[in-house]
Amino acid sequence: MTSERRAFAYAPAPESRALVDIKPSYGLFVGGEFVDPADGTSFKTISPSSEEVLAEVAEAGPADVDRAVRAARRAFTGPWGRMRAAERAKYVFRLARLIQERARELAVLETLDNGKPIRESRDVDVPTAAAHFFYHAGWADKLAYAGLGPDPKPIGVAGQVIPWNFPLLMLSWKIAPALAAGNTVVLKPAETTPLTALLFAELCQQADLPPGVVNIVTGAGATGQALVEHPDVDKVAFTGSTDVGKAIARAIAGTDKRVTLELGGKAANIVFDDAPIDQAVEGIVNGIFFNQGHVCCAGSRLLVQESVYDEVLDSLRRRLGTLRLGDPMDKNTDIGAINSLAQLQRIRELTDAGEADGAERWSPPCELPEQGFWFPPTVFTGVGQSSRIAQEEIFGPVLSVLTFRTPDEAVAKANNTPYGLSAGVWTEKGSRILWMASKLRAGVVWANTFNRFDPTSPFGGYKESGFGREGGRQGMAAYLRSTDA
Repeated sequence: MTSERRAFAYAPAPESRALVDIKPSYGLFVGGEFVDPADGTSFKTISPSSEEVLAEVAEAGPADVDRAVRAARRAFTGPWGRMRAAERAKYVFRLARLIQERARELAVLETLDNGKPIRESRDVDVPTAAAHFFYHAGWADKLAYAGLGPDPKPIGVAGQVIPWNFPLLMLSWKIAPALAAGNTVVLKPAETTPLTALLFAELCQQADLPPGVVNIVTGAGATGQALVEHPDVDKVAFTGSTDVGKAIARAIAGTDKRVTLELGGKAANIVFDDAPIDQAVEGIVNGIFFNQGHVCCAGSRLLVQESVYDEVLDSLRRRLGTLRLGDPMDKNTDIGAINSLAQLQRIRELTDAGEADGAERWSPPCELPEQGFWFPPTVFTGVGQSSRIAQEEIFGPVLSVLTFRTPDEAVAKANNTPYGLSAGVWTEKGSRILWMASKLRAGVVWANTFNRFDPTSPFGGYKESGFGREGGRQGMAAYLRSTDA
C-alpha cells in the first residue's frame, strides 16, 4: 500500500511567479495616472503564505480621497457623461478583453497577495471577473429595458469599498455595472490585497479609459471612511463585514446617497435523506472549504437529516482526507493560506469557543507549513443552536454540523441566524426544493449545488447580510436613476 501511494503521489506543479512584475512601490491611481499620496505615507502588503513583503503601497488620506472624487466628478460632467452609450460599451468590453488577455498574470498576482490556491484564481476568479465586464458591456446601450423608464440616468460618482476575499472579482461586481450605467468610480481595495486593483488601473490606462472615470485609492479603514463620508459621492457600494456595514449606514443616514451593502453570512447547507450523498458531499466541501472559507455566502452550517447523518459524516471525513493544503502557487493545492494574521486569530478564537461550548472538533491529518498563516479544514459535531460557531461568521475553513428530522425543523434551524445571505438544499424532490426556497430567509437558495455565480443573476441578502442586489438587471438598477413618472 505504501509503495502504491508513493507511485501515485502528487509531484509539485507550481505556477511561475515570473509571470508578474511586482513593483517595489505603488502610488494612488487618480485622474488616469499614478500619483504620490499627499502626506507620503505607505503600508506593506505581504504574501500570507510566506509572510514575504510584496510591495510598499501608498496610503490615501482625506486629501487624496478628495482629489480622487474631484477627478471622478470632472469625468462624469465631462467626456464620460457626454459619451454615447454605445461608445461607453466599447470601453467596458475592452476592459473585459484585457482581463482575458492578462488572465494568467492576474491569477498569479491574486494568489500571491491573497493566499488562495492558483487553481481557484485561474479557473474561477479571473474568468468570472471578465464575464461581469462582458455582461455589463451589453447593458450599456440597452438601459431603456432595465425597467426604470424610457431613459434612466446614471447616479454620478460611486464610492466603492471591496473586501480581501475576492479582490478582483469584487472589483468587477462594482466597477462593471457602474461604468455601464454611465457613472464614474472611486474604488478602495482592502489593505491586505491591493495589488490586482492596481494592476487593473494599468488595464484602464491600456484601454485608454478617459482620465478620472476609474480612480483607485489604497489604504485601511480610515481611507474607506473618508470615501464613504465624502459629500460629493452620490452612491456607496460596500462588500465586507456586518459591523462596518452598520457603520456605513449610520454615516450616510440623513443624506441622499444611494447605498448597496453586501455583508456577512452564516449559510445553512441542508441535506435531506433522499439526496445523492456523494454529490452532496462535494457540494458541502465546495460550500465551506472553497477559498479557505473566506466566502460571505459559505455553507458554514451543515444541517443533515438524522437518518443519513452517519453516512454523510463518514463520506465527508473520507473526502476531507484527500484535500491538499499547502503552497497556493501549486496547481495541486486545494486549501491555501488564511489571508492575514488577524483573520487567523479570529478563526482560532471562535474554534476555541466552539470546543468550550461542548462541540466535538475534528480535522484530517494535516501538516501545516511553518511560514505563513494556516488553518486546517475543521468539522464540529454536537453543535448547539446557541453556540458561537453556529451563530457568528467565522470566515474560515470551519464547518458546524447540526441535525434535523422534518422539513419544518430544517427551516426553523436554518432561519435561526441574524444573517440571510444564502442557503443550499439537497434533495431529489423538486417540490421540496421550491417549498424550502419559499420558506428560507436567504437572498440566494441553491438547489443540489452551492457557490455558483453568474453575472446575469442578482446576488444579495436579508437582515444583517445587507440590502440591495449585485448582478443582473437588479444590480444595474442600483446605479441608475429612474425616469418613471
